[in-house]
This record gives sequence, C-alpha cells and structure tokens, in this order.
Amino acid sequence: MEDLIGFFENVPTWFRSLILIGGIVIFWIAEGVLPLFQFQYKKINHAGINLFFTLTTAIIGFGLAGVLLFAANFVSENEFGLLYIFKLPLWAEVVIGILLLDLIGAYFIHWTEHKIKWMWKFHLVHHSDTTVDVTTGLRHHPGETVFRISFTILAVIIVGAPIGIVMLYQSLSVLFAHITHANINMPKKIDQLLSYIFVTPNMHKVHHHFTQPLTDTNYGNIFSIWDRLFGTFASVNDTKELRYGIDTHLKSEENARLKNLLGIPFQPYRKPPHEA
Repeated sequence: MEDLIGFFENVPTWFRSLILIGGIVIFWIAEGVLPLFQFQYKKINHAGINLFFTLTTAIIGFGLAGVLLFAANFVSENEFGLLYIFKLPLWAEVVIGILLLDLIGAYFIHWTEHKIKWMWKFHLVHHSDTTVDVTTGLRHHPGETVFRISFTILAVIIVGAPIGIVMLYQSLSVLFAHITHANINMPKKIDQLLSYIFVTPNMHKVHHHFTQPLTDTNYGNIFSIWDRLFGTFASVNDTKELRYGIDTHLKSEENARLKNLLGIPFQPYRKPPHEA
C-alpha cells in the first residue's frame, strides 16, 4: 500500500494520460462487441465533439494542478482535515480518503449542479448527449470543469487528503467515467450486485434518461453508497427502455454543433415540460 501511494504521489503525466486514452480505446472496442444500444450515428463525428471537451477538461485540469498540489501539501504538512482527527492505519486512511473525496468532490457537486439553475445550464452540456458512449464521460463544458475542480480542491482541504490519495482518486474517477458511460451491455445480475457498492453502467445510464424524475437520481461517481444513503438511488427493469438526452435540448442538430454547446450556459433558461 505504501508503495502504491508513493507511486501516485509521483505519478508521471504519461501514466494518467494512458488511463485516459487507454480507457477510451478499450471501451470503444468493447462497445462494438457488446453494445447496449445500436445507435444510428456517425461515431467518429460524435467522438470529435466529446473529445474536444475532454481536451478542454485536461487543459483546465493541468492549469489548476498547482492549486490542487498546494492544497494537498498544505493539509499534509499542517495535519489539517478529517483524516487527522484519529490516528489511522494507512489502508484505512486511503479507503476513507477516497470515500470522502468521492462524496464531497463528486456526489455533492453533481447534486448541486442539478439544483441550482445557473450551474445546471453548464452541466446540461453533458446531459444533452443523446447517444451516450465512452466519449460522453468527459463531455463537460469548460465552465463546469472549473467549478468541479474547485469542489475537488475544497474536498481535499476538508478531508485532509495528501497528494498520493488525491492522484489515486482522480485516476479511479477517470476510469469509472469510462466504464459507467460506455455503451456496453452489462449482464443485469452482475450489474445489480456491483451496484450495491459501486456506480455501474446500468445504474448511471438511468441518470442519463431524458426526463425527471430519473434525471435527478444516481449522482454517484465511483461509489453508489451515497445515492443509497441519501435516497437518490434509482433503477429500472429494462435499461434498453431508457432514452438519452434532456427534454429541453433533444434536437440532435443543436447538440452536434460545438458552437451551440459552448453557448448553452449563456442562452435563456428553457423550462422543462413539468415546469411550463
């Protein structure tokens, strides 16, 4: 465990890039072998849009990496944060650290984005994808990326997570973004069993249904326990009955134009049918 944390404290950039690129390639292939939906779309064009947002996410992430590193080093040097309340063995510190980073830096910000309208308009770019596949995982507006990373930094300060745990968590987060968005047909029983602890492909697909109440469920990133604990967990009998997108932005032509996607947060708010 110490060797693992030591590695992630000094994780080379190429390794994190390998997780990002390798995960997309592996699940891109898996989607062709065991697809959940047989989408009628130009997969390369769709990927081009989403990979643009993946690139902006990576650029902003690297740009704010110094702030994240400073926060992690500060809490470690000053023994500040929840992890320092009790003396814990390293394995427990790692497990609790990752759990709390997932709660504060992922679940809570995701839930908030669905509740605050101006934040929702940024997050809407992610939900506007009507053909969810592995490339959808990092389809986030640059503005959303900024406040997601800001919440990650806040979580690091509250938790007191050292940089090794932070890097391990972020690597797992990217991997789960690939797994849970990939258009793969996961066996139902296996998916249900795993979903008691982890966010699974079928579980997260429910979140991408085009209308409420399912849109406002399953906010988890890595662990499903937060949704179960806070009453936001939902499941459906047949995942293939789901329809992706969002009821206010369902037209494929507007969701396939990069200029429009970048401008969505600055467009007038569109009321969903239940608010009209």
